[in-house]
Amino acid sequence: MPQAMLKTCTYSLMHLTIAVTVAFVLTQDWRIALGVGVIEPMVQTVAYTFHERMWKRAGAHTFRHREAIAGASL
Repeated sequence: MPQAMLKTCTYSLMHLTIAVTVAFVLTQDWRIALGVGVIEPMVQTVAYTFHERMWKRAGAHTFRHREAIAGASL
């Protein structure tokens, strides 16, 4: 298994374990904890996708703005 894939799998397992543990500590109900532990990473994945898109847009905007400033100063 490639190292990047192994790293992704171990991170996912760690994330699941932490989410379930925190949910269990807060609720004292293993069924709710497992539900949160499974759903939360899926929601985080979707949120991360939108987060990355916003950063890409902001970066592209900043780059165009810098080019405009540099062109105006010539």
